[in-house]
Amino acid sequence: MSAAGLSKELYDPNFVLKHPEFKILNAGEVPAPGSNIACAYNHKNEIHLINKPIPKAGEGQVVVHVRATGICGSDVHFWKHGAIGSMIVTDECGSGHESSGTVLEVGPGVTQWKVGDRVAIEAGIPCSKPLCDFCRTGRYNACPDIVFFSTPPYHGTLTRFHLHPAAWLHKLPDSVSFEEGALMEPLAVALAGIERANLRLGDPVLICGAGPIGLITMLAAHAAGATPIVLTDVVESRLKFAENLLPGVKTVAIERVLSPKEQAAKIVARFGFQPALALECTGVESSVHTAIYSMKFGGMVFIIGVGKPEQSMPFMHLSANEIDVKFQYRYANQYPKAIRLVEAGLINVKPLVTHRYSLENAVDAFETAHDFSKGAIKVQIIDGQS
Repeated sequence: MSAAGLSKELYDPNFVLKHPEFKILNAGEVPAPGSNIACAYNHKNEIHLINKPIPKAGEGQVVVHVRATGICGSDVHFWKHGAIGSMIVTDECGSGHESSGTVLEVGPGVTQWKVGDRVAIEAGIPCSKPLCDFCRTGRYNACPDIVFFSTPPYHGTLTRFHLHPAAWLHKLPDSVSFEEGALMEPLAVALAGIERANLRLGDPVLICGAGPIGLITMLAAHAAGATPIVLTDVVESRLKFAENLLPGVKTVAIERVLSPKEQAAKIVARFGFQPALALECTGVESSVHTAIYSMKFGGMVFIIGVGKPEQSMPFMHLSANEIDVKFQYRYANQYPKAIRLVEAGLINVKPLVTHRYSLENAVDAFETAHDFSKGAIKVQIIDGQS
C-alpha cells in the first residue's frame, strides 16, 4: 500500500481550527449555500454547526461529498461526557465516522477512483508503515499512530466535504444505497465481534443490548447461522423493534430491580439451557455480570460494548466455571465483507434507519439520538446538496 495520503499530519485539526474560514455558527444561523458545514462537539459539552474550509485533495487523497452519516453512541458520549477512556475532547471536534458519499475530487497519483464514484468511508486510518507490527500483521486497529476520524482531536466525517486517503475508501455497488453504505461501519463492528468470538453455524447466542450495535450484531449472527438468539434490553420498545426486524428472535426484558444472577436465571429459562456464548453490546457492568452468570461451564462472554474505564468482575464465578472474557477494539479487515453481505441480501440493514435529518439540522439529529423517548434506533444525516 502506498503511504501517500496516510500521514497523520495531513489531518491535523489545526488546519481547520486556525483557518480563516473556520467559524462556529450560532443557533438558527443559516449557512451559506454550498459551504462546508459540519457538526462538532467541544469540551464544554456543547454541540453546534461549524463552517470549515473546503479541502483540496493532495497526493494519494480524495475529497468525498458525504451523502449519509449515522450518529454513533460514541458521538453522543463525546458530546455529553467529553471523553471515552483516554480519548478526551479538548477543543472543537467534528463528529461522525459512519459515512458514505461520492468522490468529488481525486489528487495526484490516485488511479483507483474517479469523480462520481460511490464509496463507503472507513474512518480509521493506520500508519501502514512496514515497521508497525500491527499494520504489518493486519491488526491495524491497534496501530498507535492511527487517525480515527471523530475521535479527538481529529475532525469526523459528519461534514459536507471530507478529505480522505484514497486507500481507505470502499466501492459501493449500485444496488447499495448511501444509507446502507453509512451502516457498513457499525456492521464492521458486529462482524469483527462474530469473527473473534468464533461463532459457528448452529451456535446459540445471547446478545446483550438492543441498540444499533446489538441489533446489527443480531442480524449478523443470524446470517452466520446462530440459533436460537436471545436478545436483552431495558427498553421494551427496542425489543419490540427487534422482534419485527428478526421474527423468531427471543427477547428478555431487563428489570432494574433484579440482580444479575436473577436476570441470568430468566435468560437461561428463555433458552431452556445455558448457552456457551454471549455477545455483550452495552459495556454496562450489570449487563456484563448478567451475561457471565448466564453462561455454561467453559463458555465465553465477548464484550463489544464500551463502558466505564474500570469495572468489577465476578472473579471466582469466572474462575470456577472456566468462563472466558474477551474484548474488541473497533475492527480490521471487515468493510469488504460487510459490503458483500449487504449486496447479496444476506443482511438487511435498511430498517435500522428510523430518523433522517438534513446536514443543516444535524444538531436536532443529535438531540433525537440522545433522547430514548423518541424511539430512534439509527439516526442519519443526509446531504443531497452538490
